[in-house]
Amino acid sequence: MDAEPVRLSTLAHGGGCGCKLDPAVLRRLLADQPAAGPFERLIVGNETSDDAAVWALDDGTCVIATTDFFTPMVDDPRDFGRIAATNAISDVYAMGGKPIMALAILGMPVGKISPEIVAEILKGGASLCAEAGIPIAGGHSIDTPEPIYGLAVIGTCRREDVRRNADAQVGDALILTKPIGVGIYSAAIKKQALPEGGYADFIATTTRLNRVGTELAVDPAVHAMTDVTGFGLLGHGLELARGAGVALTITADAVPLLPAAAALAREGFVTGASHRNWSAFSEAVALPAGFPDWRRHLLTDPQTSGGLLVACAADRAEAILSRIREAGFAQAGIVGRVGDAGVGRISVV
Repeated sequence: MDAEPVRLSTLAHGGGCGCKLDPAVLRRLLADQPAAGPFERLIVGNETSDDAAVWALDDGTCVIATTDFFTPMVDDPRDFGRIAATNAISDVYAMGGKPIMALAILGMPVGKISPEIVAEILKGGASLCAEAGIPIAGGHSIDTPEPIYGLAVIGTCRREDVRRNADAQVGDALILTKPIGVGIYSAAIKKQALPEGGYADFIATTTRLNRVGTELAVDPAVHAMTDVTGFGLLGHGLELARGAGVALTITADAVPLLPAAAALAREGFVTGASHRNWSAFSEAVALPAGFPDWRRHLLTDPQTSGGLLVACAADRAEAILSRIREAGFAQAGIVGRVGDAGVGRISVV
């Protein structure tokens, strides 16, 4: 009799971007670390918790460098590889760049997972890189207690097209390109409680490349971008607010959701990372009176391969939103605005 296939999600304590370090712990770890500068050509470093590093070359071209990897949030090895690759490449798009190549990062528990399963993970990642038009040009692998896969990705862009998370302007509209709820869905996947059709919705959003970021970056009305991942909409929104020295207002009813996200949140399908996120930055967020916990969990839900949060001129917001939807992001929506009252804070209305 054949052995029952290993469920990848049972081999990890957390999954996807939900296994990021607690943002409060990360702040403490980085507090005494030296700044990346001074290097004249390093135009984006670690100063504003941006999505990638950017280095300027002589001819006006910039090199974008990023790395991202995590443990499985799904049991299908090829899907795991596809999600991890999409997520890693997203950082380049969030900076306004175009990816050119990747290196694989692989950690596998030797003896717990067969070589055939590992090969499927690698094939999944390679297939998404092929879709993005880039090669996996090498990489590194080690024996680890839990499965880990991801990519280091290199991209390029023109210097004038770099879009930092720190350049939002007062009066800007905020657009979110993908629906929220990936972490909630992953919690349901782990307990085999995802409703019918939910897995297809989950895979569709987590494997959709954010390549629209490259197109948006050439528009001067687009001032700032970041991708929403493990710290949730509120966490990455706060990074944008703090970096730009502004305040954000998020309209909760306008935030796009995966179809079953609200129902699952009501039923208690939330991740530990959602609780950690809220604990780490709740002092900087004002919620409406009586705002229920399940709705708060949607806003702190850790996204894996989430959407872009785009700050753009308000008078161009509808036209930019139309362009994003035409690029295949049907649920994209205007979710808030940028103000100056309460710098480095978010108000939810």
